[in-house]
Amino acid sequence: MTATTGPIHNPVFQSFWCATDLGPHRPCRGTYEWYASDTLPPLDPARFDGGFGWLGGTGPAVPELAGHLDALAGELAGVGIVLPADFVAFQTGVNSHRALDAVSATACWTDVSEPIPSPVEPGAFLVRFLRDQQDCVHWYLYLRPTGGAYVVASPLDLEDAPDPDEPDVPVDWFGAIARCATSFEEFAYRFWVENRLWCALNGYGEETMDDELAGYLAHYGRT
Repeated sequence: MTATTGPIHNPVFQSFWCATDLGPHRPCRGTYEWYASDTLPPLDPARFDGGFGWLGGTGPAVPELAGHLDALAGELAGVGIVLPADFVAFQTGVNSHRALDAVSATACWTDVSEPIPSPVEPGAFLVRFLRDQQDCVHWYLYLRPTGGAYVVASPLDLEDAPDPDEPDVPVDWFGAIARCATSFEEFAYRFWVENRLWCALNGYGEETMDDELAGYLAHYGRT
């Protein structure tokens, strides 16, 4: 990623997707690459209605998980922030709450954090929900006081990030945080497809190339 700037009260983050390779169709120089979002296969926003139909639905809520999300929602409500319904449904559903962990080719795991104040926008908060096993990258909900919510990624664990007001520790926040999806369900779908696709291309596990994966891969010009 390269640095950009943006007004403090309306953060304009870079738009990148952080992921691993898709075989020879999309190379990667390391475990992860930051791919410009406009190079990715386009997604149909009509698919993302909060029901996660592409996953077979979320299933009923797990009481313990629902209790944790209720507590998190209560904390955020106290500062005027609302958790997106698709995020709550996914993170509490018996069929969905470990779906990203199950397909991750790089052993990412679900880890829902407490609210983290935004380092660039007063009144906004982040909630980490997924992290790489070696903390190479972290994914967060970015929750704005105006009601907007989207997904960002960063190589930083923002729970332990330097204080943005500390003059001796300058941080280029706009170079360290990238916007990667317009909604949680959109993020979950692309992550689910790409990681299954990596497994199919590399003969890992029992994943096979179905029509959905082949259609996604066709964007890169070969199947």
